[in-house]
Amino acid sequence: MSIVETEVEKPAAQGAAMEITVSRQELVKELTATQSVVERKTTIPILSNFLIEADGDRLNITATDLDQAIRTSAAVKVKKPGSCTIPARKLYDYIKLLPEGDISIKLLENHWVQIRSGRSNTKMVGMARANYPQVPEFPSISVTSIPSVAFKTLIGRTIFAISNEESRYTLNGALMVLKAESIAMVATDGHRLSFVEKAGENLEGISGEKRVLIPRKALQELQTLLANSDAEKVEFADDEHTLFFRVGHRTLSSRKLSGQFPNYEAVMPRDNSRFAVVRSSELSSAIQRVAQFADERSGAIRLRLVQRAQDQLAVDRVGRIRRHYRHSLFRRSHRGGLQLHLHPRFPESPWKRRRSPPGI
Repeated sequence: MSIVETEVEKPAAQGAAMEITVSRQELVKELTATQSVVERKTTIPILSNFLIEADGDRLNITATDLDQAIRTSAAVKVKKPGSCTIPARKLYDYIKLLPEGDISIKLLENHWVQIRSGRSNTKMVGMARANYPQVPEFPSISVTSIPSVAFKTLIGRTIFAISNEESRYTLNGALMVLKAESIAMVATDGHRLSFVEKAGENLEGISGEKRVLIPRKALQELQTLLANSDAEKVEFADDEHTLFFRVGHRTLSSRKLSGQFPNYEAVMPRDNSRFAVVRSSELSSAIQRVAQFADERSGAIRLRLVQRAQDQLAVDRVGRIRRHYRHSLFRRSHRGGLQLHLHPRFPESPWKRRRSPPGI
């Protein structure tokens, strides 16, 4: 028996004809890549829809929240080219429940969309294509290719330091610094700063130095795109208001953050002679154990570089409570002594997210 699901509300406008056949596996993969951009709660109803466009042998899928947009595509059999909008969450959840095989999507009158797969025959109502906001196209000039592995590492080692305070607008993203032979990224929330640089890169199209602020939301989307792609390069371009990143056949566009990023170079240590080399896994484990005994109000722990017969990095708690725990780590080199009082999540955050190979 066929199952028919209908919507009560019917727009009056009439849409253009479109009819396609697409693999369920391919469609789910591309919907998964775009659905995270769609706002669950929005005051602009059209933004809760996917824009579906069929032409040639490709189905283009677009999602946007006005601040950023993702555009991807899948191979399809196009019987009639055209375009429509479909409720994103409803379509994504429904397609995931369908069995493997081909899915037929047909645009009917008044923006109704018919979806057939096996014995399932479903109808959903969309909105007028003309109401969907214009998404900027990827520029054809001034495009820079960035190695995917290096870019993924830069994001993973800086995104944790981005500020969550919306009032500190310029700290709600990471600063990417492009040079002809290097790429760097820096982020800070005013309490901690993370700076990572990858030298020895040959970035075409870059002369001198180029700095751009990338919003946190865009970095999170890029992490997802990079994790689900085997593309060796990320193509980057920008214009006056928008940043563009192309990962394989998927394109992310994001509104630029305006404002001046703090002068991080002024607080970067110069000629530092106090350092320790330890295994990140051992340090992270020691911090987690010591943090269990930290003061409940301050949560502070202490890191000490101690110059003794056996060089060691000691981690213990700070506070007046009677509990006490201390853990020592051997390291390979240091010069002089050093003592730091920190919240345990500050030094631990980089290693929680460090899953990429140690190339930087």
